[in-house]
Amino acid sequence: MYDVIIIGKGPAGISCAIYTVRAGLKTLVIGISGKGTLAKDYQIENYYGFEKPIGGIELLEAGERQAANLGVELFDAEVTSIEKYEKFVVKAMGQTFGSDAVLIATGQARKNAGIPDEGRFEGKGVSYCAVCDGFFYRGKPVVVVGDGEYALTEAEELKHLASKVTLLTNGTAPLFQTMDFEVFTEKISGIIGEEIVEGIALDNGTIVDANGLFVAVGTASATDFARKLGIEFEGLNIKVSKNGDTNFSGIFAAGDCVGGFRQISKSVGEGAIAGKQIIDFCRKLKQK
Repeated sequence: MYDVIIIGKGPAGISCAIYTVRAGLKTLVIGISGKGTLAKDYQIENYYGFEKPIGGIELLEAGERQAANLGVELFDAEVTSIEKYEKFVVKAMGQTFGSDAVLIATGQARKNAGIPDEGRFEGKGVSYCAVCDGFFYRGKPVVVVGDGEYALTEAEELKHLASKVTLLTNGTAPLFQTMDFEVFTEKISGIIGEEIVEGIALDNGTIVDANGLFVAVGTASATDFARKLGIEFEGLNIKVSKNGDTNFSGIFAAGDCVGGFRQISKSVGEGAIAGKQIIDFCRKLKQK
């Protein structure tokens, strides 16, 4: 039996765990290590305290070690359900865990574009976040893959850095209108390059010059178990108060799954705020 179960091993979840365990709450973090979007980031240089770039995997592993050293229990598995009885019951990998409070910090998984060799070039020209990685493509041509407003927003972010931004809808009709960017609707046949992205090939034989390919085909919705509990959403994002409370008493959320600016610093801050709220919530329960 735990005081709090945290779902997600990313910056928001681990940040929260550090606060709750230091406050004397028995804390369990459940998640699959290295699965999230941050794990795909080749180098991060916009996070406070690191004078040299750090890889996403390296940062995640350091966070897990820090939490474990403080006494947080870590379980590598995917949560399949949350149920509420007298306590919360969380199921993962055939096992059942109970707690007084739950934090959902599952992030927002971004959809792959389904382009051949897309995975091979992740961190070598393929990115899923313009704010995170646009800096590395200053003065270089890039493409954004996607057919909706999300793709257009990423292109707008990149136009201040890249020498040219081209939008590729990969075989679908665009849902946006723009006069600012060249748009190709043909299907993408592949990525050109040996070690890094050097161009994008289209089915009609066109080669689009690009050193970076930014995938912006939308984001997956937050986990189904949250919806089954009746937790309120705003679009794809879990609806929370400024302190990380959801509409379901005892369940909190933080990080990319609540929307907003998708950055490590934001997730860490939200995890800390939710941690403080969870500490107060659990202490009040014990007083009763």
